[in-house]
Amino acid sequence: SRGVSPVLAASLIHAAVDEVLQADLTEFKQQSVETEGEGDEERFTLLDGESLQRCFFNKLRDVCFEWQKQLPPLRPLKRFLLVSIHAIRNTRRKMEDRHVLLPEFNQLFGLSDDIDRAYFAVFDGHGGVDAANYSATHLHVNVGLHEEIVKNPAEALKCSFQKTDEMFLFKAKREKLRSGTTGVSALIVGNKLHIAWLGDSQVMLVQQGKAVTLMEPHKPEREDERARIETLGGCVTYMDCWRVNGTLAVSRAIGKINHQNWYSSD
Repeated sequence: SRGVSPVLAASLIHAAVDEVLQADLTEFKQQSVETEGEGDEERFTLLDGESLQRCFFNKLRDVCFEWQKQLPPLRPLKRFLLVSIHAIRNTRRKMEDRHVLLPEFNQLFGLSDDIDRAYFAVFDGHGGVDAANYSATHLHVNVGLHEEIVKNPAEALKCSFQKTDEMFLFKAKREKLRSGTTGVSALIVGNKLHIAWLGDSQVMLVQQGKAVTLMEPHKPEREDERARIETLGGCVTYMDCWRVNGTLAVSRAIGKINHQNWYSSD
């Protein structure tokens, strides 16, 4: 989108995706493969990503040609949001954190009501980057397409975390992935802020120079989290900090398939 306004870029992407979804996608379907879970093939349709990507860019090119002839009315943002990003890899071999910034949320998903929306998210991966990459790519899509996004955005956020976890676990089974990620998403709807999170990723609100607590991170040392884990057959032990089954220091996350019996995406 270099040289293109973010509003125009988001509107172009929405129009191109809409064209793809209206097309016959049968040719992109992959053959079902066996997984350990029952009924996975019925819940998910697998498409060939490389071929679908070419289809999308062809549709995007067609939309650009059409809009060059006559540009449709674009909905501008009502307010400008100043956003800054800072990430530190520390001693990790690779950066496993991902962030998402979508001030043009309405334009990207074709929401045409009179309320401005903006979406922001941070994902703190562990055991690899796959879960963080997947969540940064898919969670906001699940939010934007959720049936309650207009009437009940908090419910849309909650359900989207659960759906993203379910989708990634299916991918992890097929591709033998073992990574996980904590995450926090913030959806600004008009003058309201909705947040949803898993694990110890956090949002801080600063009001007139003072920090306002908005959430309590999911950690094994919380009494309710410890009780939930032990009820499910897991254990919480202290090894330089409180850990689930002696390994991870968070009690909820997306992915981490070898701990899914004790983790939760609720």
